[in-house]
Amino acid sequence: MPTFPESSRNTSCPKRRSSGRSGRRRPSPSRRSTDGIHGRGGGCAGGENAAPLFFLPRGRNRLTAEGRSAFNRFGRGKDHDGTPRGAADPLSAPRARDRVFLLRAGRRRPALSVDRPLLAALPARRGLSETDPCPGRLGAVFLAGARGQGDVPARDDRAGEAGPEGTPLTDHASDNDPRPLAERMRPRTLDEFVGQSHLLGEGSLLRRAIAEDRLFSIIFWGGPGSGKTTLARILAGETRSHFVSFSAVLSGVKEIRAVVEGADRRQREARLKTVLFVDEIHRFNKAQQDAFLPHVESGLITLIGATTENPSFEVIAPLLSRTRVLVLKPFAEEELSLILERALSDRERGLGTLGLGIEPEALAHLAWAADGDARAALNSLEAAVSLAQTGPDGTRRITRANVEEALQKKLLQYDKGGEEHYNLISALHKSLRGSDPDAALYWLGRMLEAGEDPLYIARRMIRFASEDVGNADPRALAVAMDAMQAFHFLGRPEGELALAQAAVYLATAPKSNALYVGYGQVRQAIGRTGTLPVPLHIRNAPTRLMKDLGYGRDYKYAHDYEEAYIPQDYLPDPLAGERFYRPTDRGFEKIIGERMAYWRGLRERHKKKEG
Repeated sequence: MPTFPESSRNTSCPKRRSSGRSGRRRPSPSRRSTDGIHGRGGGCAGGENAAPLFFLPRGRNRLTAEGRSAFNRFGRGKDHDGTPRGAADPLSAPRARDRVFLLRAGRRRPALSVDRPLLAALPARRGLSETDPCPGRLGAVFLAGARGQGDVPARDDRAGEAGPEGTPLTDHASDNDPRPLAERMRPRTLDEFVGQSHLLGEGSLLRRAIAEDRLFSIIFWGGPGSGKTTLARILAGETRSHFVSFSAVLSGVKEIRAVVEGADRRQREARLKTVLFVDEIHRFNKAQQDAFLPHVESGLITLIGATTENPSFEVIAPLLSRTRVLVLKPFAEEELSLILERALSDRERGLGTLGLGIEPEALAHLAWAADGDARAALNSLEAAVSLAQTGPDGTRRITRANVEEALQKKLLQYDKGGEEHYNLISALHKSLRGSDPDAALYWLGRMLEAGEDPLYIARRMIRFASEDVGNADPRALAVAMDAMQAFHFLGRPEGELALAQAAVYLATAPKSNALYVGYGQVRQAIGRTGTLPVPLHIRNAPTRLMKDLGYGRDYKYAHDYEEAYIPQDYLPDPLAGERFYRPTDRGFEKIIGERMAYWRGLRERHKKKEG
């Protein structure tokens, strides 16, 4: 393992020349850097007792979260690939005098510390010479890798680490970490990822591509908080390709060209592929998307895009045809509950050190209110935590009231699988049948506000249109179907108005259960008589043999007769003359009844004429 030469003389750094003064003491951590990441006076180890300081580049206000996690990952006795280091490994036993401090620019206290031998191990990992005399260069390379441009894992393992004076960097995961809980709890590996089993299940296309490091161009399409960006970050940690990430909101054609130039250079010089992640790709206009096209087509860049909008409308057709669209579904409530429970128990990045409890009803409501959005669920949990009070037993418990206050929405009494669920749907159905549009609107609103699945309500109204309105208003079924389609198209909350419109229409439509009663009688008759044969004259006769057997014989084609009607029997002989459908005299069924009565009259006249 290479070690730094111990000397205070700055004699061999190619980027900085010594002032010629020997024995210069290294500056205290309070000194501010004036030339990038090299500390003044001790930037490169060229002498006997140098313990150089490394500063962040001028203008950089803080070390990135990825940089912190990378340094702490090394500092916790793990190698680059996450395996524990052996006792014989020089990295396992750093010397106190070899501590190297990373300072935030302009700050007077160390932000992070790392053992000098760790930096000595970096050259081989980054393709540099092991005898590179400039540790400043090594530090620069390390920071570059920690920003996601190399192979340093992006993990946040700060909890419990000791600072330079032996004080913990964090009392718990959220201390000194301004990131929201949703950001801290992002899954880091596929094993931590919850949901999307249709994409990440064993043997799936994406899972195999990740395992074999044979990524293809992808567009992740899904709603907010469905895991698009998280999956892309996991891919960044799994792939051996160079990973570049930027947002379509902040970048343009200039940045795209720079990425392409870098990708071309890496491919020529190191045969290294480039994976480019573009968040909010639908924000790019046609010209910006065109800039990707030839390079995605040539394979120079593997594009991973993320969008909340339909790619068919927002991504140009040539680019869309060269990518595969993978749809991320909203998280199920059970999956969101698991994510929330994990955040409450995680002592490293979550809220586990706070000793919090949560009422089952409060947890269920958090999962429901998020509407499939994991980020929204975790943000709501974080807000509810700030409202939780310590109980008499000394523990803090998140209650239903905390959740209601955090969401600014009262939690209505409702159990989607219990008695209240059936009570409310019964109330809605009976209000519709009773032609009370006001009550129908009220019970519809109660169910929607309490968290009922709107599509369940739509299905019940479609059933009602056939069962309780039927042919008294044939348009009722179309209205109910249109309401369901409108909700599919609009979503919540806009689509709820379509359901309300359908409810009022159904409540005020003429009512008839003649279809429901008639079909019930048919089922009883079938149960009573079994499978009666089809009369020969109305059987299909596609072959000569069937015709010879009498199939279709004596069938009378109705259109050949006056008024397109000719009396003949269509029911099996044991059921001849049975009447199952008896229309009412309400709505359109009145017209149907008059028409059926007229046909019965024609039948009687025909019988008299033949008799």
